[in-house]
Amino acid sequence: MTTDQDRIHEDVRARYAGAALAVAAGTPDASAAFVDEEAERGLFGGGLYEAADREALPEAALLASLGCGNPLAVAELREGERVLDLGSGGGIDVLLSARRVGPTGRAYGLDMTDEMLALALKNAEEAGASNVEFLKGRIEEIPLPASTIDVVISNCVINLAADKPAVLREIARVLRPGGRMGVSDVVARDDLSPAERAERGSYAGCIAGALSFAEYEAGLRAVGMTGVSLEATHEVADGMYAAIVRATKPLDWVAPAVGGTTRAPEADAPPMGRALPVASTSCCG
Repeated sequence: MTTDQDRIHEDVRARYAGAALAVAAGTPDASAAFVDEEAERGLFGGGLYEAADREALPEAALLASLGCGNPLAVAELREGERVLDLGSGGGIDVLLSARRVGPTGRAYGLDMTDEMLALALKNAEEAGASNVEFLKGRIEEIPLPASTIDVVISNCVINLAADKPAVLREIARVLRPGGRMGVSDVVARDDLSPAERAERGSYAGCIAGALSFAEYEAGLRAVGMTGVSLEATHEVADGMYAAIVRATKPLDWVAPAVGGTTRAPEADAPPMGRALPVASTSCCG
């Protein structure tokens, strides 16, 4: 039986698969046209990154950038860190993260869309990135062990998730104690109902599925994250904002109860995805 969550996953997959194929083929489609129109207004896309970063990337990575911000501007990545990008798309944030963490660090990208993963692998090879790894899977079930990631980033993807409480639990689980998240996402004004959010745009268009500011903060606190902050950067629709979301996993974190049980914080993730190898070349310096 097809559920509402299944329909959301398929709508999102189809939209971004189409965008990836359009970029790879060099031809526009409905998704790419949406991105181009919004990018012209400075609301979404590769134009939100610094010029120096844009110049260092393959053109296809920039064209496939569908985000609402620049999470790396607030992630404060350090040499040797392990970074995970949720919904990595064409790989723009993975490649930029790989440059920042250097050859002793590692950047992971997680995406459920075969077409985006193929584009990301091509972009990584073109960039000469050897400290990156792409994984296939859903952000509600991250295929990485617990407490292994220093920083979780994401760019306008969590709003697309069908089960956002699961995503927030998984972020807390995979972060090491003291690890942090710095994501860009679309967030709704607190007084907007789900129906009012849907009036302003589609789920796959990053609008209808957005959490409110209060819902986002409550969701992160419910999974044990601390230092939670949300900062709006620009309005993308009436009462809907691109925002920077930050939080930290405390050193004494305990996994939240799910279904009446509490999972040990050291428990590993089930093998929900598969690693997609990148050819070993010199690191993108």
